[in-house]
Amino acid sequence: MRGFLNALWRDESGQGLVEYALIIALVAIVVVGALFLLGGRVRNIFNEIGETLENYPASGGGGGGAAEP
Repeated sequence: MRGFLNALWRDESGQGLVEYALIIALVAIVVVGALFLLGGRVRNIFNEIGETLENYPASGGGGGGAAEP
């Protein structure tokens, strides 16, 4: 039994996968935290952009498209 546990302790296969999983988990925690802290600000920015676009006067000229004959 002691030999098995010793071999298991020295076995490093799969170690890289565990490290990558820990890095991904840490990044996910940071992203969720950033979204939690900055979510309201980002929402306000997009709302302001949307309101500006809705209130922008739609004129018939200056669209940059092909000229009418």
